[in-house]
Amino acid sequence: MKKTLHLIATILPISMYAEDVAKEIVAQPLTLNVGNTAWVLVATALVMLMTPAGLALFYGGMSRSKNLLNTIAMSVIGYVIASIVWVACGYSFAFGADIGGFIGFDSFFLDGIKVTDIWAVGNIPTLLFVAFQMTFAGISVALISGAVIERLKFSTWMIFAFLWIIAVYAPVAHWVWGGGFLSKDGVLDFAGGTVVHINAGVAGLVVALMLGRREDYGKSAMFPSSITLTVLGASMLWFGWFGFNAGSELGADGIAASAFLVTNTAAAIGAMSWMLMEYVTYKKFTLLGIASGVVAGLVAITPAAGFVDIKASLVIGAIAGVVAFYGVNGLKKALKYDDSLDAFGIHGLAGIWGAVATGIFANPEINELGKGLLYGNPNQLIVQIEGVVVTIIYAGIATAIVFKVASLISGGARVVHDEESQGLDEVVHGEKAFNVR
Repeated sequence: MKKTLHLIATILPISMYAEDVAKEIVAQPLTLNVGNTAWVLVATALVMLMTPAGLALFYGGMSRSKNLLNTIAMSVIGYVIASIVWVACGYSFAFGADIGGFIGFDSFFLDGIKVTDIWAVGNIPTLLFVAFQMTFAGISVALISGAVIERLKFSTWMIFAFLWIIAVYAPVAHWVWGGGFLSKDGVLDFAGGTVVHINAGVAGLVVALMLGRREDYGKSAMFPSSITLTVLGASMLWFGWFGFNAGSELGADGIAASAFLVTNTAAAIGAMSWMLMEYVTYKKFTLLGIASGVVAGLVAITPAAGFVDIKASLVIGAIAGVVAFYGVNGLKKALKYDDSLDAFGIHGLAGIWGAVATGIFANPEINELGKGLLYGNPNQLIVQIEGVVVTIIYAGIATAIVFKVASLISGGARVVHDEESQGLDEVVHGEKAFNVR
């Protein structure tokens, strides 16, 4: 009984933490919900597709041709490492028994979880919940790679990815989703605006600053190798994001359907918003801008997806396009940092806006667990800001430490001048993205 009560407490928001509610739920025997299980199986596969395919192509197409394969490889190996770390210890640290509100722990290698165990929310197999959450860890660490491509040692990246999931991602996931102090304070994050995008976006900025700019940054033009690949990758991300957001309901129900619809709406208006900003500024409608706007809208709606209505999604997506456009074309240029593929500009800034917007627009008619400022609960906005600030501070400091340790282990983080000049595809992988005869 105690273990089951804890399991429920780790996944339900503070508004449902009362033990009498938990006991009432426990009193009903858990039986597998086949419909929910089928949906979350599909959603898990969709989210998996986002990293070694969608993000890899989205990032790869924006890199220069001499580094295209290396950029893709960083996303792919990030997912590979996350898959192993998650089942070894990451899941336990994120969703295990709460220790002081900061970290969880049950056992290593999923010891004690049987194939017949059922996750209380959604009545799906616990192992399916493990797999679903694993895909979130995979894309989170892969997002960081966009900030440091074309100059980071591949060995350093692998060590960093391993350590970051354990030391940064898992604790933040526990705080928000696993029964930690932010979930007890009432922070709302339906599908990962704080846990995934702010966390990874801030980490990307920190690592980019520590690594330094590419040698020819600001000195010569750096043309993307293939806008076609980037748009294809963005489209795959858009497709996979339905699993990301609607799947986070862990059930095939009305909230999942609403999350699906507002996700699509925010992505579309985000693309339109970015495109208009770009036209006003540069008098061009670029496909790269449209693709970037899609992703910005998707990022911003992620924490709010299960809590807001269509009207709110239009506002959230539209502002996300403006915020991310400014981050990429204003803030980065003004401060002259080299966030290669704008991990912070798009994921970090749009993620911050989305988390704050959740505190404004959360509609109890959509989901009774969320009630924002516009519906008479200003405290929710304060709590959301708390979550944003705490995540930024922790992600920044912890990432800096992790990156320093990874650099020391690998004997330095940065490739040498000749390797950077030649391109990392041939130097690291012995391959070329395009073999033209």
